[in-house]
Amino acid sequence: MTAGRPPRVLIDATSVPADRGGVGRYVDGLLGALGKVCGSGVELAVVSLRTDLERYTRMLPGAEIIPAPAAVAHRPARLAWEQTGLPLLAQQVGAEVLHSPFYTCPLRAGCPVTVTVHDATFFTEPEHYDKSRRTFFRSAIKTSLRRANRVIVPSKATRDELIRLLDADPTRIDVAYHGVDQAAFHAPTEEEKARVRARLGLGNSSYVAFLGAKEPRKNVPNLIRGWARAVADRVDPPALVIAGGQGHDEDIDRAVAEVPSHLRLLRPGYLRYGDLPGFLGGALVAAYPSYGEGFGLPILEAMACAAPVLTTPRLSLPEVGGDAVAYTSEDPEQIGTDLAALLDDEQRRLSLAKAGFDRAKEFTWESSAEVHIAAWSRARS
Repeated sequence: MTAGRPPRVLIDATSVPADRGGVGRYVDGLLGALGKVCGSGVELAVVSLRTDLERYTRMLPGAEIIPAPAAVAHRPARLAWEQTGLPLLAQQVGAEVLHSPFYTCPLRAGCPVTVTVHDATFFTEPEHYDKSRRTFFRSAIKTSLRRANRVIVPSKATRDELIRLLDADPTRIDVAYHGVDQAAFHAPTEEEKARVRARLGLGNSSYVAFLGAKEPRKNVPNLIRGWARAVADRVDPPALVIAGGQGHDEDIDRAVAEVPSHLRLLRPGYLRYGDLPGFLGGALVAAYPSYGEGFGLPILEAMACAAPVLTTPRLSLPEVGGDAVAYTSEDPEQIGTDLAALLDDEQRRLSLAKAGFDRAKEFTWESSAEVHIAAWSRARS
C-alpha cells in the first residue's frame, strides 16, 4: 500500500433496486462521478446485479465490474451472501477497502470497511416503520457503527442524530452530501412539460406534484388532506399528482376517500426517468412534507428542475433547501394554509424556483465522490 494514493476499493452495488429509488440514485450518482476521476489514481471494482452490468461498465470503463450470483437479487440471499461471498470476493480482487452503500456490511470482511448510513429515522421516527423493518435496520445501523472503519452519512443532521442517539464516534463519521445529475434533472422546456401533462391526461390543467416512495414517513396522507383544504373552494383547482412507488402506507387510501369528488387526484405510479424534469418543473408546487429525511434527494431534484418546493424543516431538509424552499409543518391544516399561500403568490413561486435552481448547483456528485475517496483513504490507514 502506498500512503500517497487512494486505495483499491470494492463497492458492493448489489443493494440497488430496479426502480432506481433513493439508494439507486445515490450509487449511480457516486459511481458516475468516480468514473470521471478514475484517471487520478482511484482503483475501483464494483460487484452488481447482472441487470446493472452494462450500466456500470459504461459508467466506469476503467473499473472491474463483477456480476454477483443471480440469487442475490432476492434480499435474504443477498444478506447471506454479503456475510460470506462478499468477503471472499474482496480478497479475490485485492480490495484494500470494501464499501457497503446501504446500512449493512460483512461482520468479517478481511479488509477495512466503510458503510453509508443514510438516515437515523428508524430511531427518531420509529412509528413510521413496521416492526420487522425497524428492528432489522436498527440492528444493522448499530452493527455498522461498531464494526465499520468509517461511516459515511449524507448530512450533518444524520451525523448529529447518530452521535446523540447511539453515542457514535464523531471522529469516524464523514459527511458526504448527495449530488444531483444536472443533465437528468434540469429546468424543463415547455415541450417537456406538455408531454408529461399529456401522458398524465392533464391537458392544460395545473397541478401540485409529489414524487417519492409512499411510506408513512413521507406524510402523503396529510399532503392529500392539506391539498384538498387548499384548493377545494377554487374555481379551477389544481390537481394533485402523487408519483412514485407504491410503498406501504395504508392511510393513503383513507385520505383519498376523503377527497371531494370535484377535485382531481392522480396516482400514476413510477414515471419514466426522462419525464421527471417535465413533471417536477411543470408543477405549480413540488410538495414534500416529510416527517424527516437523512438527506432529502427528492427536494434537491425538484429544485434542480426549477420547481418551487414546499417541505418541512425536519432533520436534514433545511441543510438541502436552505432559504430556497418554503417550509410548512406536518399537519394537514398547516400544509393547507401554506400551500394555499404559495398557490396565490406567483411571484414567490417564481422567486423560489430560481433560488432553488441556483442552490441545487452547489450539490454535485463529484464533491460527494471526493469525500468518499478521502474516507476510503482514512479507512485504509
